[in-house]
Amino acid sequence: MTHMLAGVDLGSNSFRLAIGRVVYDDGVPQVYQVDRLKETVRLAAGLDDDQVLDEATIARAVAVLERFGERLRSFDPDRVRAVATNTFRVARNVEELHRRAEAALGFPIEVIAGREEARLIFAGVAHSLPGSPERRFIVDIGGGSTECIVGTGFEPELMESLPMGCVSYSRRFFPDGRVDRDRMLRAELAAREQVQGIARTYRRLGWTAAYGSSGTAKALAAILPATGLSEAGITREGLHRLRERLIDAGSVDAAKLLDIKPDRAAVLPGGLAIMRAAFDELGIETMQTADGALRVGVLYDLLGREAEQDKRAHTVRQFMVRYEVDQAQAARVRASALALYRDVTDKSGQRADADEVAQLLGWAAELHECGLSISHSSHHTHAAYILGHADMPGFSSSEQQLLATLCLGHYGKLTRPEFKILSPQHWLALLCLRLGCLLCRRREDLPAPPLRAVLGKKQVHLQVQADWLAEHPLTDYSLRSEAEEWAKAGHKLTIDAQ
Repeated sequence: MTHMLAGVDLGSNSFRLAIGRVVYDDGVPQVYQVDRLKETVRLAAGLDDDQVLDEATIARAVAVLERFGERLRSFDPDRVRAVATNTFRVARNVEELHRRAEAALGFPIEVIAGREEARLIFAGVAHSLPGSPERRFIVDIGGGSTECIVGTGFEPELMESLPMGCVSYSRRFFPDGRVDRDRMLRAELAAREQVQGIARTYRRLGWTAAYGSSGTAKALAAILPATGLSEAGITREGLHRLRERLIDAGSVDAAKLLDIKPDRAAVLPGGLAIMRAAFDELGIETMQTADGALRVGVLYDLLGREAEQDKRAHTVRQFMVRYEVDQAQAARVRASALALYRDVTDKSGQRADADEVAQLLGWAAELHECGLSISHSSHHTHAAYILGHADMPGFSSSEQQLLATLCLGHYGKLTRPEFKILSPQHWLALLCLRLGCLLCRRREDLPAPPLRAVLGKKQVHLQVQADWLAEHPLTDYSLRSEAEEWAKAGHKLTIDAQ
């Protein structure tokens, strides 16, 4: 049986949509691209000196996403994943941009961290290249950031996202399109400073072949041979010759380059400076181009989630080991919290079944004690800090923030300002997590208590057998104290002894 998946990449230069058909070959799923769209938006160019995105650029982005949304209209939400990169990460008015962008596309948009972007880029490139045991270096020069990855097969070994891109550097160093030796030198030095921070580690690990996966790399690979500046592909000498040609001509237009697309010309100087910096600092002589990149990585990541190979679950397991979480206790709390969550009913009587919130609740239950690796005192605060600031492959920024907030709230007061980001469904998840911790306090495998959670109008009723409460006075006391804590936060939790 085949079906379609869609990946949307909201980059700082271009927005891209890839649609893939999933085909099973001897039980192994493969994704074959059947359609793709690309539109140049230059999102990063709309940022002012205060990192505020102007209205014209937001409107341009919204118009593109409305067109993408039409193409995706028949897709189920769980078969579409949209990710946003550097400009969404840095824009000060990102809330407005995010809201309007999601409304236009018709699907949620995840803002991903730089290293998560790098992981997905490597996944996309690895799936587009022939299988090989060689170690590969990938550079992806985007509009606002540049990702550098070294890995073997489908596994990245080093990942970094550097705050420089073809749009931001062209706007910063070549604002009027004029290219001279001083401007190019300043752009190259700025880029080399960024690459120097990772060069030693990367060169020590080494690689067999280097690939460029971005529009900048593909443009350079087309321009250099067509203009007679290299025999084939991207070479160190070819980049130097192109640099001198641009400086002599004074602009990209005056250089009369062959095979350059109009939408690439304006951002070529910044992209060239970054590519030369990568070649110089990392000791690269030649580079090939690769298809795939972020949008294809998103497709394969989505496929992995369908096949229960979710990278987020793998990350959670790694964190449990790294922070020496008591896995038996984590499993108890997870089972208890999820049982309560699924027991909650709305007014129509439908069960709040397993969904994205339940998935997040399960991971929070597994990680809520990771802060104990630092100190028992304020361990919930330590857990929130770890989960809010660590690199967590597979998680979007918003998912990571919600996970950290749930773990922060599993213990202590509920009146903290951090909880303002929680939706009603996330408040329910937090309640179930706190109750799961409370009911598993003995850290023993015990029969499930005779307790049922029912969602009423603006309140949750906990129905508990009175005889059981009488036999468990500490739990009775703790449940009633919990109800008082929820009341302080403006939520009503009632304990109904039956």
